[in-house]
Amino acid sequence: MTSRRIPLVAGNWKMNFDHLEATYFVQQLAWKLRDARFDYKRCEVALMPSFTSLRSVQVLVESDKLRIRYGAQAVSVTSQGAFTGDVSADMIAHLGCSYVIVGHSERRKYHPEDDANIVDQVRAVLAAGMQPILCVGESYEERRKGIELDFAVGQVHDVTRDLSDEEASRLIVAYEPVWAIGTGMVATPQSAQDAAKAIRDDLTATFSTTVGDTVRILYGGSVSSKNAVELIGEPDVDGFLIGGAALKVDELTKICRLTLEATA
Repeated sequence: MTSRRIPLVAGNWKMNFDHLEATYFVQQLAWKLRDARFDYKRCEVALMPSFTSLRSVQVLVESDKLRIRYGAQAVSVTSQGAFTGDVSADMIAHLGCSYVIVGHSERRKYHPEDDANIVDQVRAVLAAGMQPILCVGESYEERRKGIELDFAVGQVHDVTRDLSDEEASRLIVAYEPVWAIGTGMVATPQSAQDAAKAIRDDLTATFSTTVGDTVRILYGGSVSSKNAVELIGEPDVDGFLIGGAALKVDELTKICRLTLEATA
């Protein structure tokens, strides 16, 4: 992590918590971070609830003037019309969202979404004034073949290559090796750094040094309070996209505090 970039700790709740559970969690997290005198100017904290909880979270955040940000887990590439079940970027933006996750491995696997669709999602999110969190990462098979860096960089390049410098500078990349998601296995700090640096180098080569230095690169995959300090200590790792640990308010609070302290 470099002082030029503000770290981001983002919790992806996936399909967990109804709207009552979501608002209770946000309240608890806000109180715990307040008690810890957490400095949101030096470390951003965001939560990604399900669509059904976004409005409830918005009301709570705005009414209590909380500093926690929030976003959506998915987005439609269409703006309106006869697309049953879709939710547009503008609809999400009108709920006060700052971020939208795009390209998560579970979306790629179960829906499925390909790079062409993800390109359109990124553009839709940017056009609506939000920041896309682009998820990339290799499976165990790619890692076994020794092509993990080429694979992750290729995913970023294929999605971003036609963006303008201004658009690319608003991107957030989450390196999430698929083999580490929800498995308890975690990339070593050096592996996370190698991937983050390779992605940053590609962004610099494709766009500019400014873009490369601006884009935040997160690590995701079995992040916990036990490994957060080592991971955030790497120069090109700018925070985390957290799954399971983000469902436990005490653990998430600890990760937020450790991230802030490690980057002070």
